[in-house]
Amino acid sequence: MKYSEAQQGRIFVIRLEDGEIVHEELEKFARSHAIERAQLIIIGGADKGSRLVVGPEESRELPVMPMTHELYDAHEITGTGTIFPDDNGNPVLHLHMACGREENTVTGCVRNGVLVWHVMEVILTELLENSASRQPDPLTGFKLLVP
Repeated sequence: MKYSEAQQGRIFVIRLEDGEIVHEELEKFARSHAIERAQLIIIGGADKGSRLVVGPEESRELPVMPMTHELYDAHEITGTGTIFPDDNGNPVLHLHMACGREENTVTGCVRNGVLVWHVMEVILTELLENSASRQPDPLTGFKLLVP
């Protein structure tokens, strides 16, 4: 385990709007408000055509081959995530979302493009006095959090 401490900074209440792409809008918001690090929760609706990363094809195989799932219609969602700068100083959202419709639920990462269905609500809490960042990991090819 690796860890570091942080202090709570500003808290933002955000409404994403119909058709917006979740990760693009939240990373743009972080840049425009000089947010380097944050935690967030999100609720609302994801639209048909939204794409989630739902796991690797094989759990321990390298290179990692991601699987993608496309939502077939509007889904209710809830999610949680973080924002940390990458090795170039850009804010990168890592958010996992559970998407449900009737008795079906799928959970995955929003990186491939989740579209807002009418509205998503976000509570974003800035993290201060911390230097954690996402750094390239040559083994997995991911940019992993280095606390």
